[in-house]
Amino acid sequence: MASLVLLRGARSHLSSPFRPQFQCQSPLFRMASSRSFSSYLVTPAELSEALKKNSPSKISTAPKTVPLCASWFLPNDGRNGLQTFREKRIPNARFFDLDKVCDKRSPYPHMLPSASDFAKAMSALGIKRDDTVVVYDTLELGIFSAPRVGWTLKSFGHDSVHVLNNFKLWVEEGFPTESGEFWDVNTCVYPIPQFDARKVIDFEDVREVAKDHNKEGAEGVQILDARSKGRWAGKDPEPREGLSSGHMPGSISVPVSDLLDSVKKTILPGYQLRKIFETKGIDPERPIINSCGTGVTAAVIDAALTEAGYGDETKRRLYDGSWTEWAQRVKPSDNLIVKEV
Repeated sequence: MASLVLLRGARSHLSSPFRPQFQCQSPLFRMASSRSFSSYLVTPAELSEALKKNSPSKISTAPKTVPLCASWFLPNDGRNGLQTFREKRIPNARFFDLDKVCDKRSPYPHMLPSASDFAKAMSALGIKRDDTVVVYDTLELGIFSAPRVGWTLKSFGHDSVHVLNNFKLWVEEGFPTESGEFWDVNTCVYPIPQFDARKVIDFEDVREVAKDHNKEGAEGVQILDARSKGRWAGKDPEPREGLSSGHMPGSISVPVSDLLDSVKKTILPGYQLRKIFETKGIDPERPIINSCGTGVTAAVIDAALTEAGYGDETKRRLYDGSWTEWAQRVKPSDNLIVKEV
């Protein structure tokens, strides 16, 4: 599996899952990040103003702001991300397909692609290395899969990436939309990037963390879980048939719904998020592993932690395989699936 080869190759250089690694950046990468918005989360009005500054010329090579639709639904939902993109989208948006831009050799869904496959996808989307990308979600869900795509871009060194907070507000506030097929993309050459292994943690390392839970002298790594409280507790079924629900030893339930405004479906303001994290007993000084069902909504927690300024981003990692991998790979004798009585 291409993405796991990268992870395990990097793991040999680590004495612990959270030891920092050096990541070099070219002047071009720094130039891209300097064009970022002031915050990782972007309002509809801020995106609208940025899009007005794009060159109207289709042959212009100047850096631009690119809206990127990341619509995705759970397998038992019945809806389709590409279909929602065709029905209503931000004008000139591109569509990032999580189920296609992935490690197709992995037995687990939408795992990180290889660096070369990521570069091919960005080239096909007409996104250049120095473009600023604003990822957005479905009208129905507000915030769900966009943070995962934003996190993916950051993992491959495209630092000038942001998340729209959110498309639901974009529509309600009267900003323009379009519909139908979209073929008018000027492809480009996107250089193969360097993957930042510091942002990911693999099954073996998470298992060691779970086994060390409550042991004297353990590092105190916190595992956060974005699935619903019922799935975390083992009381509700998983959306993937045959998969046990429950949680990893010591994990903290942080459902995505807790982090969103109940009406607007936007990520809550930073001060509210900080109160939520504090109430849940999350220590900003300790390392964090973000997890969920398949590594998608774990990135919502990551985005919320960033918005809240809660903890050190270099001490956060995302478990790509998350619960789908965990529940299939741990052995019953390991006692690493916990259910609430």
